[in-house]
Amino acid sequence: MHDANAINFRALLFFIGVFDAQSFSVVARREGVSASMISRVILQLEDTLGQQLFYRNTRAVIPTEAGRLFVEYARTMTEQLSEARKQLQDRSLEPAGLVRINAPVFFGQRHIAPWLTGLSVRYPKLLIELTQTDDYIDPHRDASDVLFRIGTLTDSSFHARIFGDQHYHLVASPSYVKTHGAPTTPADIAHHRCLVYSGSSGPNRWLFRKSDAGWTHYPIAALLTSNNAESLLTAALGGMGMVLFPDWLIGDSIKKGELVRVMTDFEGAIKTEPQHIAAIYPNARHPPLNVRAVIDYFVEVYGSPMYWQFE
Repeated sequence: MHDANAINFRALLFFIGVFDAQSFSVVARREGVSASMISRVILQLEDTLGQQLFYRNTRAVIPTEAGRLFVEYARTMTEQLSEARKQLQDRSLEPAGLVRINAPVFFGQRHIAPWLTGLSVRYPKLLIELTQTDDYIDPHRDASDVLFRIGTLTDSSFHARIFGDQHYHLVASPSYVKTHGAPTTPADIAHHRCLVYSGSSGPNRWLFRKSDAGWTHYPIAALLTSNNAESLLTAALGGMGMVLFPDWLIGDSIKKGELVRVMTDFEGAIKTEPQHIAAIYPNARHPPLNVRAVIDYFVEVYGSPMYWQFE
């Protein structure tokens, strides 16, 4: 009887091949070896296991009960070995070639574009294609390797790496607060000048809550609506009115003192579900090296909490 160590990767692959094809000669032709050699490897495997794996007759090679049981282990072992080899090979490889990134327009301008130089310095062989759109993208049909998305993650056919959650804040310029004061409760908002983002699904709803209470929608009469967040931000910086905007869009202006948070006893939002900032990629057990390199780089750059967040 052969020593158990005689089970090698190649023997397992031959066994799986014979199991699936029910033929020594088909596997032999595919592997470029003789049928007798395949037969010999299977016999050695049977000796090692102390079990007959196939019934052999002139027309076919039929798996035994032991063969059917063993094939599950064989498949698992070969998959794990392949995975390990791939991961080990990847360690010695360098990200190279094209990686296609898709991102929302303003988020891409603020928090992806400024960091691409660093990504390129780290991986000089990487070619980057950045497409920015706020439209819904179907990653199965759209030619993208990594999609930066903000929203509620529901699609299980993708893997997602969550960087963190998006939080909304009601803000105004110091000059606006000086002239018009600041609301202290959501009911006060009716008496203030509001600048509201209006996208393809209509104007944003402004929701507020005390911590741990339910969200309440407060209708607002907007002084300005726009489908361009940057224009609304410009108007708010100029003192025209208040905006309810995500932290990644206003964090910088708040740190510089150009905008101040108002009504800080309440949390703000435009949707009741948590909004994640995440990188998603098509479901693959082992994401490609380029995809991993890009996502890991941005995990490092954004930090935890993400660098634009406060409190």
